[in-house]
Amino acid sequence: MARHVAIITDSTAYLPQEALRRHRITSVPLTVVVDGEPLEEGTEISARSLAEALRRHRPVTTSRPSPETFAAAYRDAADAGADAIVSLHLSAEFSGTYDAAVLAAADAPVPVRVVDSGVVAMALGFCALSAAEAAESGGSVDEAVAAAEKRAAATSAFFYVDTLDYLRRGGRIGAAQALLGSALAVKPLLELADGRIGPLEKVRTASRAIARLEELAVLRAGTAPVDIAVHHLAAPERARQLAERLRERVPGLGELHVSEVGAVIGAHTGPGLLGTVLSPH
Repeated sequence: MARHVAIITDSTAYLPQEALRRHRITSVPLTVVVDGEPLEEGTEISARSLAEALRRHRPVTTSRPSPETFAAAYRDAADAGADAIVSLHLSAEFSGTYDAAVLAAADAPVPVRVVDSGVVAMALGFCALSAAEAAESGGSVDEAVAAAEKRAAATSAFFYVDTLDYLRRGGRIGAAQALLGSALAVKPLLELADGRIGPLEKVRTASRAIARLEELAVLRAGTAPVDIAVHHLAAPERARQLAERLRERVPGLGELHVSEVGAVIGAHTGPGLLGTVLSPH
């Protein structure tokens, strides 16, 4: 049976394929450009290939989907029976994806509500899941948007990077610019806040930074029901160990996702990224 409200997001949500299928969420891919060659995130370039390109210092940039790509996704949703669409995307501070979706929405065959989530990675993924669950229960566009925005407001994202250099190159560093002067002497912990990346703490070693990342996650999770995602780029063992410790230490843990970030986020953080997303429900 066709659902009244369709949910569309983008590839930076890093939702598992199974979750996309189960909740009938459409993911529109962003583009990664390596040595001038445009590649679709998730289909034409893997996180592993991206990490190798970065290690080899090959030129890597990212690009939003075109308005035409969004227009095609909106037509497909309408053809499948949707009467309306909620289009949820990564923070407009990071990408022109939101603007491209707005342009396409103007000529869509059904009403489209485009939402700047203010977040990224599984913080966006959890928002899309909440919107889909609202739609599945017969909710309206307003109810699906409200569910997503409520989830976004409650969600926290912390992450560790081996170096700030990739964020600096991509212009995504925001207030974390203040850390650059001592970047060689510290291992930075960063936070996603108000749609931007900002400095959280400066720690002297990688091991201490990762231990502190764990503590921050446990403190923010508290004892209430919470879903958690652990993200990494080319650091699977770090991610596995962190996930196991959080499983032991977070009493209200619901879903626990462990995944490698895709090429778009990876291009701006570099290999060694380790992040936690905490989303109460």
